[in-house]
Amino acid sequence: MSKQKVKDIGLGYPPPERVCEDRNCPYHGHLKVRGILLEGVLVSKKMDKAGVILREYLHYDKKYQRYERRRSKVSVYIPPCIDVREGDIVVAAETRPISKTIAFVLVYNKSNPPKKKGGE
Repeated sequence: MSKQKVKDIGLGYPPPERVCEDRNCPYHGHLKVRGILLEGVLVSKKMDKAGVILREYLHYDKKYQRYERRRSKVSVYIPPCIDVREGDIVVAAETRPISKTIAFVLVYNKSNPPKKKGGE
């Protein structure tokens, strides 16, 4: 396997240790990230290179002056270089539309962060 250059996507997350040849990977391909970041739990990974994250958030109800819990499911693209399983807490970044329902790409797995080198 050849040593491929890893791009810095500008979000402050470390790049994955594995290298992939996917053109829709923000680290090794040509996909640019922009817009918002979403954090949620990966609830489904049954599609090929795609999954569904469930994000929970609070919405303020002006009439009752209280917060209510809401949840939504968002389809995300999973690059082959990022190792994730169902139940992992992940971060997804907005990108251009990749398919009809997918406009977000996984950039970091919070449940399985990369190991630090040097015995730290």
